[in-house]
Amino acid sequence: MRKLSLFIAMSLDGYIAKPNDDLSFLKIVEKEGEDYGYADFTSQIDTVIIGRKTYDYVLKEIGPSHYDNGQRDIYVITRTERQKVGRTTFYTGDITELINHLKSEEGKNIYCDGGAQIINELLKHYLIDEFTISVIPILLGGGTRLFKDGRPEQALEFITAKTFETGLVQLKYERRK
Repeated sequence: MRKLSLFIAMSLDGYIAKPNDDLSFLKIVEKEGEDYGYADFTSQIDTVIIGRKTYDYVLKEIGPSHYDNGQRDIYVITRTERQKVGRTTFYTGDITELINHLKSEEGKNIYCDGGAQIINELLKHYLIDEFTISVIPILLGGGTRLFKDGRPEQALEFITAKTFETGLVQLKYERRK
């Protein structure tokens, strides 16, 4: 069975974005030639789940090939119906049904790239199997929290912690079944 993995960065105080969806704080750990294991991680996935706001931001800042490289299926979780573009599906249905269906299919793992609303909906239904969280050495004091209140408690098993020269610390956990 395929796994659903989260690979995301947050501030030390738990925010994935500053107010107004500002992700500029991520630039403080940018370093030539360092991808913090992202290429290795994405080589193990063939499906991406992403919220529409995060998708729109990445499209604007990086471009469409960041997700839709012709090698994976993209599901943008949205309330607005749109036509499929390449391998990108704009999904308006029940996210739990989608994830359970995808997990039952053959293939590589599934990557959830956010945003917080999608992540917390998946957590409510115990659907995230692996967590790779990169902690950025900054206290933002406000913005969009990675983990919202109102989700069930979930025990995690520690897998690894890795430190980087930039001060970033990357934590990896698996959800205990």
